[in-house]
Amino acid sequence: MSQSISLYKQLVNHKLFSKSINFDLKRIKLVLRKLGHPEKKLKNVINIIGSDGKYSLLTSLKYFIENNHQTSAAYISPSLKDIRERFWMGNEYLSYNEIKKTIKIIEKQKINLTVFEALTVIFIINAAKKNNDYTLVEAGALFAKDSTNIFDFPKIQAVVNINKQHLNFLKKKTLNEVIFQKVGFLSQFTNIYIGKQKFLVQKKIKTLLQKNDSKIYYSNNWKLIKKRKFYFYKERSATIKLNTKYIHSKGLLDNLCLAIKIALDLGIDKKVIIKTIPKIRFEARIQYLKKGKIQKKLNNNERLLIDGCHSETSAINLANYLKTLRVPLYGIWSMTKNKDPDIFIKKFRGLFEKIITVPIENEPASLSNKLLFKIAERNNFNVELANNFNAALKKVSSKKKKIICIFGSLYLCGSVLNKN
Repeated sequence: MSQSISLYKQLVNHKLFSKSINFDLKRIKLVLRKLGHPEKKLKNVINIIGSDGKYSLLTSLKYFIENNHQTSAAYISPSLKDIRERFWMGNEYLSYNEIKKTIKIIEKQKINLTVFEALTVIFIINAAKKNNDYTLVEAGALFAKDSTNIFDFPKIQAVVNINKQHLNFLKKKTLNEVIFQKVGFLSQFTNIYIGKQKFLVQKKIKTLLQKNDSKIYYSNNWKLIKKRKFYFYKERSATIKLNTKYIHSKGLLDNLCLAIKIALDLGIDKKVIIKTIPKIRFEARIQYLKKGKIQKKLNNNERLLIDGCHSETSAINLANYLKTLRVPLYGIWSMTKNKDPDIFIKKFRGLFEKIITVPIENEPASLSNKLLFKIAERNNFNVELANNFNAALKKVSSKKKKIICIFGSLYLCGSVLNKN
């Protein structure tokens, strides 16, 4: 863990790398050209773009590909517990030493990059050395000038739910501009998959893609259906039971369905998909922690649930799941800056017996627990504040049966997973 923190600090404090957001493809394209275009060596690139659901789609595809006895490199953002999680190389994560060596290679190019651009180049340089069947690449905040939008001929570009996240990066702070930045710059002559969207978002996407010559698949080509207590993926040629103990919400199941559609179109056998679904887990996405150091501190009748939701859409997704539970709920809440905590917390009205607000440890972008306390109090929650997670846990833990829900930030969830 200390090596991971050290590497992040090295990148953030490096004179060549800026921690500020600066969308421009010129810098990364220049570096890649000087390095001999390693991005051109990556096979079957699948760009994953959108506001909510990129990680769950990427993870599902990775499971399907690998259970089909194929390999995939994967680039995710952000990491939860360790910087290495960003760089999956097909059979293992990139080592700390390999990351350090790659930073030195990038330094020699003497080109200023953002930290995210540097991370992207670290992935590309090392993934290019492998011979993986697929390359799964999660986009950053937007896509138009995101450092992951540098592949000439991607195999697939998949778009998950688009919502009002990342308005702070835009001059025109509208949902239409978010959609344009994410969809208006998709490649020509590829295969585009559009996940489930709100009606007006879908309508705008279709308008933007009218002149795109790619093969485009919209979510009306498949369905998530429920029969009795069970969910199914359904399209004309296939019906697949979503036999899972680990995927709990409709939003995550929608992303799983998108992954199934893509996997089937990639030629992965339906039997492989059926066998794989029960294995799929998403870290910090409505995840119960059933063992570990934190769980041992709790009473037998207490359960720990973590979810890194931080947008209005993902808040609704978690809230809808929590409404199905018949157990008292207690919340531990953090958020980072550039989010909208007031709109976010409103989605949980009437659900929690009590919320404890905490800062995120070792995270400069964390909102203060006092600010979150005031916002929760203003929205009529029973709320207390704590100076850290351990203090918050002590405030809510008791012999009373309950679920303790840790929510509001992936960085908070990552911190909790490391403690556990």
